[in-house]
Amino acid sequence: MCNHHHQNITTRVLSVPSAKAPFEQSTIERRDLRPEDILIDIMYCGICHSDIHNAHNDFGSGVFPMVPGHEIAGVVSAVGSKVTKFVAGDRVGVGCFVDSCGECPYCLKGEEQFCTKGVVIVFNSTDYDGNLTYGGYSQKIVVKENFVVKIPDILELDVASPLLCAGITTYSPMKHWNVGPGKKVAIVGMGGLGHLAVQFAHKMGAEVTVLSQTMNKKEESLQLGADFYYATSDAATFTKLAGQFDLILNTVSANLDVDAYLSMLQVDGTLVNVGLPNKPDQYSVFSLFAGRRSIAASNVGGIKETQEMLDYAAEQGIAPMIEVINADQVDEAFSRVLRSDVRYRFVIDMSSL
Repeated sequence: MCNHHHQNITTRVLSVPSAKAPFEQSTIERRDLRPEDILIDIMYCGICHSDIHNAHNDFGSGVFPMVPGHEIAGVVSAVGSKVTKFVAGDRVGVGCFVDSCGECPYCLKGEEQFCTKGVVIVFNSTDYDGNLTYGGYSQKIVVKENFVVKIPDILELDVASPLLCAGITTYSPMKHWNVGPGKKVAIVGMGGLGHLAVQFAHKMGAEVTVLSQTMNKKEESLQLGADFYYATSDAATFTKLAGQFDLILNTVSANLDVDAYLSMLQVDGTLVNVGLPNKPDQYSVFSLFAGRRSIAASNVGGIKETQEMLDYAAEQGIAPMIEVINADQVDEAFSRVLRSDVRYRFVIDMSSL
């Protein structure tokens, strides 16, 4: 970039001035490009339940004003002098984090989410210079090239955006717990994460069961690749499915009756949580003891695995079902997510900012 370009980059954003406040349009400054940085024109950003948790300060760690958003899809508009992987015009994505130490054992393995220095989250986090990070509800973002992924040409940018969090969050545990032919997988919750989890598990060759509160998402679940569908509001479901599953992936953010779900696992089965409830879960050790079962959780996935997931989704025809909204509809979208009134992911069109 030319030498005269040393002022910061101003961009329009949607921000929350305080916890639970409505969104406002405002502007922020992004840093000027460093040698390894990429400037991205954001076209779309998905809405994730954790955006709502943060904007409502449910976890008590919110810093305001806040610009949420970690399912960012856009186009490179400029690159720093040392960037080698991207050129202007490339279709790219940015997910949950934008920096890590790069030298701890986890960074070296490509699992930046476990960086021992502490990974820098794309919003509501402090970067290594001490600045607050602002996310994807924005028209532009500056990110180090190592934290940017390529979006395959076959994926539309609006459809690709939820893959950057919901996609990798469900793909990563399936790889880690060896989902494949001969495995029985249950997905709890048929929402933004669940509807992608069903597609990944199905394409990986597992037998897939959806466990949803009601029967009203049955048809769509089966279309997306589920083999079976049960309502968890029916107590008989738990008796019927006792000892069935190798893996139960819990995508909901409410507290479950953990013991009831553990009872559905085979010996050596695992209940993996990717939804984040506000309050601690409770369970009895006897539920684990009965079948050498495990309770686990999985935290997104590294950059390398995120790229692998995008390529896999493109190749297998896996796509989020989305509802594209304008910038002025985000408050309404948040309340609809909270009452599960979305099929299955909202995506904000940033050209409407």
